[in-house]
Order: sequence, then C-alpha cells, then structure tokens
Amino acid sequence: MALLAIIDILNYLISVLIWLMIAQFVLSLLVMFNVINTHNQFVGGLWRALDSLLEPIYRPVRSVVPPVGGMDLSPMVVIILLNVLRKILAYSAMAAIS
Repeated sequence: MALLAIIDILNYLISVLIWLMIAQFVLSLLVMFNVINTHNQFVGGLWRALDSLLEPIYRPVRSVVPPVGGMDLSPMVVIILLNVLRKILAYSAMAAIS
C-alpha cells in the first residue's frame, strides 16, 4: 500500500510539472505577442519563478536536442518523457496490486 501512495504522489508531481510547463508556454506566447510585458512586476516575477523551476529540467534535454528553426523543443520532449514515466508508474501500480 505504501508503494501505491508513493506512485500516486509521483503521478501528482508529474501533473504539476506538466501544468507548469504549459503555463510557461502560454506566458511566453503572451510576452512574444506583446499582450503582456515582463516589465510588469507580477509578470516578471512569475516569469523568473517558472524559469528557475523549469530550467534545471530543460537543461539536460537542451544539450541533446538542438533548437529546430529557432524553436526550442525541449519542453515538448520533457512532457513526452514525463508521460512515458507516468505510464511506467501506472504499470508498476498495476503490478503491485496483483
């Protein structure tokens, strides 16, 4: 039962990471299209917070996956890897139950 609780917690953390990556993507689009400005104190703080949380996760992937046409694909690769990890955890939970 403790293993299932740990798997549930890891699954929840993976979900939080994916939502943070999506929030950073949306925020970057809003900044890029000049809808919001990073000179705003709240937006700048949110940008720095998301960057400081997610950059250590992106950095190893960026060293392997180069930008394609000036576009950074590392968030997409990390989200795919996190979903693969989520599937592995689900199969581990099913194996623990049976």
